[in-house]
Formats: sequence, structure tokens, C-alpha cells
Amino acid sequence: MSHYDPLIDSMAARLGRVLGHLQARVATAESCTGGGIAEAITRVAGSSAWFETGFVTYANHSKQRWLGVAADLLEAHGAVSEEVVQAMASGAAAAAEAQFAVAVSGVAGPDGGSAEKPVGTVWFGWALDDGSVLTERKRFLGGRREVRAQTVLHALERLVNEAEKRAANRLSV
Repeated sequence: MSHYDPLIDSMAARLGRVLGHLQARVATAESCTGGGIAEAITRVAGSSAWFETGFVTYANHSKQRWLGVAADLLEAHGAVSEEVVQAMASGAAAAAEAQFAVAVSGVAGPDGGSAEKPVGTVWFGWALDDGSVLTERKRFLGGRREVRAQTVLHALERLVNEAEKRAANRLSV
């Protein structure tokens, strides 16, 4: 158990409330978290009303097969890149027919880092209900468990923030 767990649980519950309000569903596409985002979501009672599916696409060929990530993107940019998480997020939303999706790909460690992508580097992609995809790169400190927990938390936080903006916009119309 991580000290991030209560924060993650709180954020997943908030996500459920806002997606329920929006009558929307979410999908996940995960590499370095190995299903951790989907696991956090499904800890929320009633999540079947708003969680569509989760893809754990650790291997590059899985990203291609299940999410439609182009081989040339993976070859040109590598799995841990803005281009790939953008394709993962939009691919997950399309495959799941979900209004929202979150995708993550990173180097959780302790090995696998490089000068340009050191351990703790994570790329995020959020596919939104208007068809846009937001991306962000973060660098987290700590061991493998801490990097993965921080990744799950940040993925949920940004998704909640974006969904809450949409809910507020609908209320003001």
C-alpha cells in the first residue's frame, strides 16, 4: 500500500461523480502502470456505470494491435513519447466507444532510462469528449512503485479537472 492510495481513491471517486453527471464513459490505455489506473477506478463502487474498459499495452505490438498505434510512430519516437500516448488515448477512446480516455507510457525504473528519457519520465494523453487529445510529460522521483503511483494519481487528476470543466460549461449554458 502506498501513501498515495487515499489520494488516488479520492480522485477516482471524483471522476465517477463527474462522469455520472456527464453521462459519459472512460477507457484507459496503460503501459508503465500495468493496469493501475483501471484498478483504481474499479475500486469505486458502481464504476461499471462509467468505466468502459482498460487496455494494458505493455508491448509495442500490443499498442499497434489493440489501440491502432502506427508502427512508424513507435519506430520514429519510441513508446515513451508524446506522439505515441496521443495515439494510445485516441485509439482507446475509439476502440471502447468511450467519451474520455487516458493513456500513459513511461520509464518506471529502476532500469530502462536514457539521457533523453530518464527513469521517472512519463508521457500522458487524455482523449476528451470533443475529440481533442491533451498531452503532458512529467518526471517523477522515487522508486518504481512511487513512480507508478504518482503516474496513476496524475492521470486521474488531470482527467477529473478536464471533465469538471466540461460539467461546469454545461451548467452555465
